[in-house]
Amino acid sequence: MMRLNIGTIGNVVVRYRLLVMLAAVAVFGGWTLDDFLTLTTLQSILDRAAVVGFLALGLTPILIAGQIDLSIGSIMSLAAYATIALQPDLGNVPAAFIGLGVGILAGVVNALAVVVFKVTSLVATLATLLIGASLALLISNGQPASSADPLFGLFLTDNFLAILTPRSVLFIGAALLMFVWLKGTPSGRNLYAVGSSMPAAISAGINVNGYIAGVFVLSGFCAGAAGVIQALSSATGSPIAGSVLLIPAITAVVIGGTRLEGGRGSSLATLGGVVALGALTTLSEYNGVPSYTQAVYTGLILILLITLDRIAGGDEGKTTRTLRSAAVAKQTQQGGTS
Repeated sequence: MMRLNIGTIGNVVVRYRLLVMLAAVAVFGGWTLDDFLTLTTLQSILDRAAVVGFLALGLTPILIAGQIDLSIGSIMSLAAYATIALQPDLGNVPAAFIGLGVGILAGVVNALAVVVFKVTSLVATLATLLIGASLALLISNGQPASSADPLFGLFLTDNFLAILTPRSVLFIGAALLMFVWLKGTPSGRNLYAVGSSMPAAISAGINVNGYIAGVFVLSGFCAGAAGVIQALSSATGSPIAGSVLLIPAITAVVIGGTRLEGGRGSSLATLGGVVALGALTTLSEYNGVPSYTQAVYTGLILILLITLDRIAGGDEGKTTRTLRSAAVAKQTQQGGTS
């Protein structure tokens, strides 16, 4: 009986982990800091979450498809440096578009490696992570680039509707658009089928390779957007801008409930996970916790959530994924293939 109760409690905690974490941070923050539960703090959390948020949004469809992209930090660094370094020659706006193009190009490279050359996504994106990080340092000589027009991107962090900033609005808007795509379109639903069971998706006539290639390009675009936003906001293009953001991005996605095995996830839940992790980081900083210690917390949270998810899911989780894949495949066959 005790084992059943503990297991039931564990399942509830895992299922509603996002709400549990948000509530825990809010309670502890309100208890330890007088000014934590304020609109100013919420604005700071949402604003700072935008950069990691774009990385996490790019990872969400990647993980739903049962893949992984470890290169997003390096892509972000390359995009950030290109955005600032090219300003004197191309102008502010064209340089920003080049930064986005860097992200898309890197996503295409990852897609080719995984889909055409059949390299597993873990190995392929680990390789592009190393290549991207090295290229960023080589091109920049290890030195950040300063903006020729430092005031150009400062508006991205201005106050907007009390609790928002322009870059947090961009992040929230992107999360909403992705949610509509994933939940409200046939292609979005097909992506869940790909991640739930690739053989079933192929049997249903789904273009699996096309979807996998597409999510890698989308991930590259989101990483490029993160680099552009970070560079313009800080008026600096750092070749190591995204080097420490991979794990926080993955953790935020997992907090939101996206499974690393594929077949389940939501961009709105990812948004919540980014906010929860951002709130925890802000709380730690307000309490004087060093950044390297915060990284330890983030890693422990990631390990804990993945472990609890697998323990709580067990065979039931595998059965659920199979049933969900069959249902989506059946729906796809009835509605037409893509």
